[in-house]
Formats: sequence, structure tokens, C-alpha cells
Amino acid sequence: MEVRLQKILSQWGIASRRQAEEMIRQNRVQINGEVAHLGDKVDLQKDKITVDDKPISCSQRPVPIYLLLNKPAGVVSTCDDPQGRQTVLDLLPEELRTGTGIHPVGRLDADSTGALILTNDGELTNGLTHPRHSIAKTYHVLVKGKPSETVLNMWRDGVVLDGKKTRPAGVRVIEGKENQTSLEIVLKEGKKRQIRRVAELLGYPVIKLHRTAIGPIQLSTQGKDNLKKGCYRHLTQSEISFLQKANRANTH
Repeated sequence: MEVRLQKILSQWGIASRRQAEEMIRQNRVQINGEVAHLGDKVDLQKDKITVDDKPISCSQRPVPIYLLLNKPAGVVSTCDDPQGRQTVLDLLPEELRTGTGIHPVGRLDADSTGALILTNDGELTNGLTHPRHSIAKTYHVLVKGKPSETVLNMWRDGVVLDGKKTRPAGVRVIEGKENQTSLEIVLKEGKKRQIRRVAELLGYPVIKLHRTAIGPIQLSTQGKDNLKKGCYRHLTQSEISFLQKANRANTH
């Protein structure tokens, strides 16, 4: 059966769907010796596919991997970095990062820390990074100053970024001091640098940003980071099932 090429690359853990499309645009993928194009369909039983001159086949599909990483500050949420900075894959052992197709699901800014999912399930990544996804993500955010209840309500109701109002957010004060405030923020969307940009817009710039949970998938229990910074763990079956269910709901 013929399937779109980028879907095959995604299912086989080569890359996420969007990354696969970019690889095709960069002429890194060939079908039967010919440079592939977006929209091409393939039959793995008949067609020979190569990525960066390396052949892939239906017998080489990697074992699915699902990890939760506690990303430290200064590490970038990409598979490689032209500037030579440390990436999230550098935090994994060789056997997990080589030949598995593992990649981060979404991103955290280099200066931000906390929960980040890594997987080689490209279909899952494609669904969970789609703009309409609605998995709640929880952050502990330290901002300069002491925002008033009026300001917090503006944040909760949504503010305009890039000409579009953000979705309603959960915002509560954890601890307030004279010159800074610790907030818990819960988002169901992920515009680029959204929390930092909203905080700046409202006049209370972010000092620190730490993601504590993605849906029910948490770094800690009882308020303590059980997963140390720079470390990872495999997701439980119930956590994987939650993500898969959320992905199915997102694609229907």
C-alpha cells in the first residue's frame, strides 16, 4: 500500500513529520535512486528509500521510545545545533540517541528548565505539536515585581500576541515578595516563548521559568523534583496511553 513519504519517515522514527518534510525539501531523501519531493508516495514492499544515502526498510523500524527529561538551563531542545551548544540528545546515553530517531516533542527555551518529552514516535510528535493540541502544561515562573490581581486577570483571560489572543490560562500566585513573585501558570497552547512574551508585555519580566508537568506526566511528587536536572526516565504505560489518547483526540 502506498503511503506519503513523510508519514513513513515519521512512523519509522527517522524524524517528526515536520522534520521529515524539511529533510525532503533539503534533497536528503531518495526513492529508488531519485531525489524525493513533498507529496511523493511510497510502498515499502517495493520502493527503496534512502535518507542521507542510508537505506531504510520495514524490517528496521526501531522500538518505540518514550522519555521524560528534566532539561537544565543552557541546553537547547533540538537534535543538533549549528552553534555547537549542548542539545537534549547529548544528555542521553549512546544507545538511546544513535540510530533510534529520538527527538524532542516541542521545545523549551535554552534558558528555561524542566519537563520535556523525547520520543521516536513521529506520529505522536506530529499530533502533540499541532497548534490545536490542548494538553495542559504546568510551569513555575518567577517574575520581577508584584503583579496586581488586575494584571493576573488579564493574563488569565488572554492577551494579544502576533495579532491573535492567547487562550485562557491558569495563573495563581505561589509566593509574593517585594521585588519578585512566584507564579504557577497552566497553558493549553504553546506559542513561541509565550510566557516570557506575555510577562514582558504586562510589565513583569520572567527571571526563571521551569516546566513541572505535561498533563499528568510530572517531574515530581509532593512538590519535590524527583527527576534531577539533566536526567531522564522512561514513561510509564499509563503515561504513554494518555499521550496516545490525546493524539487520537487531536487528529479527529
